[in-house]
Amino acid sequence: MQDSSQLAAIHYAVKQTRNHRMSKFFNTMVIAGFLASSTAVWAGTETAATTEEATEAVAEMAPVMIDEALAKKGKKTFKKCKACHKVGDKAKNGVGPMLNGVYGAEMGSKPDYKYSKGMLALAADGGVWTEENLRTFLTSPKKFVNKTKMSFKGLKEKDLDGMVEYLKSVSQ
Repeated sequence: MQDSSQLAAIHYAVKQTRNHRMSKFFNTMVIAGFLASSTAVWAGTETAATTEEATEAVAEMAPVMIDEALAKKGKKTFKKCKACHKVGDKAKNGVGPMLNGVYGAEMGSKPDYKYSKGMLALAADGGVWTEENLRTFLTSPKKFVNKTKMSFKGLKEKDLDGMVEYLKSVSQ
């Protein structure tokens, strides 16, 4: 187990990655090294007691790395979505929920949007918009969410990487 000064130093190092664009490799090494050497992490003013809690605390501190070139491709692909979904400072819910902050968010969590029963069921089960869930949903919304209100048939495989990166970028 790390002493409190080591934990504070690791916490500080990971927190600094939010403020600087550092390589994904470095971020991964900091986090993996910490998790491999300890079953506790300094998380604000509390100490996480288990490896699972430590993983969650570090994940919350770690920045989401964006591939800017892929995000740019995803922004072009997003044009297919603009009729129903909005992003940006003035985004509001429309036919579909606005998508600011969707990556990492709980499913069905946008205020003032009336979700389908299928989406509300996923939300009740603790569903989160992870990269894997976004990919599966965007490939075939109707297969992912029973009785979804979304009428879009899904993206082609070649467009998924860019779209997921774009959604990450509007979630920062």
